[in-house]
Amino acid sequence: MTQSVMTTQPELTPTPALSVSGVYKSFGTFVALEGVDLDIWPGEFISIIGHSGCGKSTLLNLVAGLNPPTAGTVSLFGRPVEGPGPERAMVFQNYSLLPWLSVRANVLEAMKASVPQMGRQEREGVCEGVLKMVGLWTHRDQKPGSLSGGQRQRVAIARAFAVQPRVLLLDEPFGALDAITRGKLQDELLGMWSGPESGISNVLMVTHDIDEAIYLSDRIVVMSNGPRAHIHEVLKVNLERPRERARLVSDPVYLALKAHMLDLLGRVLAH
Repeated sequence: MTQSVMTTQPELTPTPALSVSGVYKSFGTFVALEGVDLDIWPGEFISIIGHSGCGKSTLLNLVAGLNPPTAGTVSLFGRPVEGPGPERAMVFQNYSLLPWLSVRANVLEAMKASVPQMGRQEREGVCEGVLKMVGLWTHRDQKPGSLSGGQRQRVAIARAFAVQPRVLLLDEPFGALDAITRGKLQDELLGMWSGPESGISNVLMVTHDIDEAIYLSDRIVVMSNGPRAHIHEVLKVNLERPRERARLVSDPVYLALKAHMLDLLGRVLAH
């Protein structure tokens, strides 16, 4: 493994967008996380990967404010995270759509709750824009039950972008999709995130997929096995953007990074 593939401290800016410091999280006598320290810098796409039970989703929930740390701090743009907030939006693997509402209504309801100060006309315009970006404007009056899995995940992604968060949190958002649909949604996500009007500073994603982590990320956080999980290693993805899948499969940096991750997860951290 060459030194150019890995690093633990990108020199982007002295002020992190997200800082996790000395985090310890227990549920009764079970210790999920212990001694977790991580700085994420503005503009980074970060993936968290590891075996089941390594605390990936627990760490994401701490950042989302859904659970408080037992000890340690989580700070976002210099302010402690004390609960959910409109500057963060989360996309789950199971879509979490309201089945009795249309596609359009699902997005508008999320906007009303998260950005109540936004006027009706502006909400309507933003809703139309994000649904067009994910190719669902023509399906705006359909309910989730009549959509495919990929379309429902598009609604969830559109809803997250519509609330105009500064940080997008993704909990295995493509894990239940077939490979072709997953690839298309990954590209749509990158296009929306890098767009001039997204306003999203950072993306933090939990995944089990090594290829997905490399393709999407600037850095990959590899968790140790739980319980008492911690960060085992942080890997830098030295691949220029935009990335092309066809070229990546023969790129020596990609191949070296993938081989290192396979060794970490398949041998070093094997159960």
